[in-house]
Amino acid sequence: MVSYLEIFDLATGDSSTLFKTARHIEAPNWTPSGADLIVNGDGKLFRVPIHTPDLLMIDTGLHASLNNDHGISPDGQTLVICDKTLTPHSCIYTMPAGGGLPTRITDKTPSWWHGWSPDGERLAYTVVRDGQFGIATIPVSGGSEALLIHSPHHYDGPDYTPDGQWIWFNSDRGGSMDLWRMRIDGTEPEQMTVDAAVNWFPHPSPDGGHVLYLAYPEGTEGHPPDREVSLRLIDLDSGKTRILTTLWGGQGTLNVPCWSPDSQRFAYMRYSRP
Repeated sequence: MVSYLEIFDLATGDSSTLFKTARHIEAPNWTPSGADLIVNGDGKLFRVPIHTPDLLMIDTGLHASLNNDHGISPDGQTLVICDKTLTPHSCIYTMPAGGGLPTRITDKTPSWWHGWSPDGERLAYTVVRDGQFGIATIPVSGGSEALLIHSPHHYDGPDYTPDGQWIWFNSDRGGSMDLWRMRIDGTEPEQMTVDAAVNWFPHPSPDGGHVLYLAYPEGTEGHPPDREVSLRLIDLDSGKTRILTTLWGGQGTLNVPCWSPDSQRFAYMRYSRP
């Protein structure tokens, strides 16, 4: 398998390959400075400079079982990672953006990070608690977990809107896997997509104009790799949704926030077909 790190330009509608490698890498984040992308692979974390693309490993200390749920703070100073080197299941940590010793944030596991509040104060993440999926938030400094939504349904991909008023997420609570949003205290859940596709990982753009997401074919279970998928965009002014591109991917393609700071581009992964 070849991994292609792609950049999609909204103005032109074109996608270009920034970097390709025979290693399996996943889930690009775009740093607030605009200079780098962050990806994971083989349990490690890497920085990819935009102008001289290469895989530059970021020191994560003893933590070497990272998954693809990682991101960077609004001020660009702190990374959040999910790792299970020292725990049975995924646990959330923060660490300096340049690398260094991670600090454990969540006492409870499993916890999978997905969103950072615009003010930099809270993290939003997916959990399994008492055998049920849910969405929680916690102060970046650590503290008590606030379980916002929790039921026998599946919940994933929570990401904040740039005004800090809403959290978008995906759930099958309406009967199929669609996009939802709720207030940051968990109230007013509202279904935002209703179609035959299996919709995952909504990412509001930094300017508040769009929501990007990953769509699987009808009938797909979970969010597997190695599928024909599409990247879709909701225009929040018009309410219209359009398909931007189709590709071979799925898991690892668009799991975490990936917009450029100016909201004009986003990064994603595609993979060579078997």
